[in-house]
Amino acid sequence: MRTGIGYDIHRLVEGRKLILGGFEIVFERGLAGHSDADVLAHSICDALLGAACLGDIGTHFPDSDPAFRGISSMELLSNVMALVRERGYQVVNVDSVVLAERPKLAPFISKIRNRLAGVLGIGTGSVSIKAKTCEGLDAIGRGEAIAAQSVVLISLGQGK
Repeated sequence: MRTGIGYDIHRLVEGRKLILGGFEIVFERGLAGHSDADVLAHSICDALLGAACLGDIGTHFPDSDPAFRGISSMELLSNVMALVRERGYQVVNVDSVVLAERPKLAPFISKIRNRLAGVLGIGTGSVSIKAKTCEGLDAIGRGEAIAAQSVVLISLGQGK
């Protein structure tokens, strides 16, 4: 068994879609970034890569590479899962926290869990997503950014 921790934060800006966990949430602003800037997927990618000792998301998908401009973070997560599986690991569970003052995320958690579980190849009962505010403190609390933190547990697959 191995654990990994991931974190990501992106600024909220006009003219971008808000994508969290591969799910589009209708909101007046979206997250700025080279890809679709899905902080939740990025934090899970980093947690998985860390658990498998494979570096970080920037090493595998650098923002200097035009091939990744606008790419879906679900595609990045699928690629990370392929790397993790190549090493003989499978995901046991994911526990994530999304830090956002707005929009309220509770109505979307179930759909986000389903989407992530599908890409991770695990049941929704093994994907925990929580949403928290920052009580008006810092850039997140002022509505300038959204962040996510994730912890994953992976294990060697059967026969490894």
